[in-house]
Amino acid sequence: MSANFPDGATVVFGGSGGIGRGVALEFAHEGSDVAVVYRTKRDVAEALAAQIRALGRNASTHHADVRERAQVQAALDAAVAEHGRVHSVVWGAGPIVPQVAIADWTEEMFRNSMEIEAFGFNNAVHAALPHMRANGGGNFVHLGSAGHDWWPKLDGLSVVPKACNEALVKGIAKEEGIHEIRANSILVGVIDAGQFQVGKDAGTFTPEWEAAVKAMLPLKRWGTPRDIGQAAVFFASARANYVTGQTISVGGGFGV
Repeated sequence: MSANFPDGATVVFGGSGGIGRGVALEFAHEGSDVAVVYRTKRDVAEALAAQIRALGRNASTHHADVRERAQVQAALDAAVAEHGRVHSVVWGAGPIVPQVAIADWTEEMFRNSMEIEAFGFNNAVHAALPHMRANGGGNFVHLGSAGHDWWPKLDGLSVVPKACNEALVKGIAKEEGIHEIRANSILVGVIDAGQFQVGKDAGTFTPEWEAAVKAMLPLKRWGTPRDIGQAAVFFASARANYVTGQTISVGGGFGV
């Protein structure tokens, strides 16, 4: 047990992604064991678990397609069996979404984003709530989008499902506080990892795009996965013991 967390683990959904890896490592650095949930990147998840063990914390990996509640429940149950308790759930799962205008969304695009991010988060919440209630409480930390504050052109397929989750976070805080369950959200700006790097490689995020976005930022640089991890650790730790239903933007001032 550390001063920040009780015995048990943090489950990081999407832990094999660029941001998810950074978040998982920050929890390990701060004294929490970690259960990494992945869908396709088993080798990345296993390498991350090895890094966490090298820091002196226990780590496990669990496969799940978050669109399937039974798989999410099985991953949560396996994490509990491995670590004894899950004290925090970090939701960072999400698809690489195409950058297209709303008018050009196909039904398949929208359905895929909603099923992975919104239905997936709902599945994780319902898998974890009974366990948290039975074990004296817990934390949900949702990784949302800075586009919640200021609409980013063409990125709606990422922003819209996360907005659904923002509402669910408020509901969890309101209804589950009586069970000492807290829920908070991080609005994630441009982080030099994950979808941003994929978009750069694909030519979607051009030097001109980067210059235009940085012109809107008070901090003239991109964030790092560690920046998101630090905020997530705060929300889930004892340092935020009396904080619930809140949102913090980690986006370099995007939208100010």
